[in-house]
Amino acid sequence: MIDIHCHILNNVDDGARGIEDSLAIAQEAIKQGINTIIATPHHRNNQFLNTKNDILEKVSYLNSIFQERKIPLSVIAGQEIRIYGEMLEGFNRDELLPLNSSRYVLVEFPTSSIPKYTNKLFYNLQLEGYIPVIAHPERNHKILDDPNVLYDLVANGALSQLTAASLCGRFGKRIKNLSENLIEANLVHFVASDAHNTTNRNITMDEAFNKIEDSFGRSVAYNYIENAELLIDDQMIIKDMPTKIKKKKFLGIF
Repeated sequence: MIDIHCHILNNVDDGARGIEDSLAIAQEAIKQGINTIIATPHHRNNQFLNTKNDILEKVSYLNSIFQERKIPLSVIAGQEIRIYGEMLEGFNRDELLPLNSSRYVLVEFPTSSIPKYTNKLFYNLQLEGYIPVIAHPERNHKILDDPNVLYDLVANGALSQLTAASLCGRFGKRIKNLSENLIEANLVHFVASDAHNTTNRNITMDEAFNKIEDSFGRSVAYNYIENAELLIDDQMIIKDMPTKIKKKKFLGIF
């Protein structure tokens, strides 16, 4: 299994603090059947800046540590990019890093909003050959209030990545319910851990995939697993026609 969103790189963001934390995340991932992780440190905020070349260097070093210790896990390079208006310029300056240097770009929204320029930016990214993958949309307040905001983005070519812990109820019942509705509406294309540690932000992939198989069927779970493989090979992923979510159903009235 491949985890396409994980903060396993140490001392770069709010994920692993030291190499021992990276090793702990790796061991937990292996227990859950993961053999490949895309390291996706946050690109930037007020506290840190992680550019493409820095990430590539640190991923190479972490892989060398794993090889020395005979840890059967491969780490490949990616980046979680907080959306900003000059993203295309960031790619042109070679600062930004798609997932495994593919066409797929992991984009994070602010927690409480979606910028008004998002549709235009996503359109321009796609014109340049990139495909936006929206990180953890189920935890965005705007989408929580109106999940069809995500429908509009997906209908226009974006993809989305659900956090395993959200489906397992770690972020509360409301986010869990929305996660299930997004899967049912074909608005989820990947499931990833977004793990930051092995305590309060851990892997949780095995539990999430068991829930998906039980609630939506084995074929849905397999599609998510295959999509992660297709992503790192820069192939077109499997997706079904998205549908809108009725607000009454989302709120649990139906």
